[in-house]
Amino acid sequence: MKRLDRFENSRYVGYRKNMKAYDCDNEEQFEKLTALTNKVDYIKLNLIQSFSPDNIDEAKNRGFKPA
Repeated sequence: MKRLDRFENSRYVGYRKNMKAYDCDNEEQFEKLTALTNKVDYIKLNLIQSFSPDNIDEAKNRGFKPA
């Protein structure tokens, strides 16, 4: 199972530019997320968000849509 740096414990990660939540356990969604984050320093620009509890329902509560 692959995860983004500094988000190793998060299954669902939101990308604030497109307001989509990506499932890092889904290979296709993880590839899309890494393609987006490889272009910019997502930590410095505060573009990535994790959720607690770590589930898609919490992501939806915060305005994110499933990828």
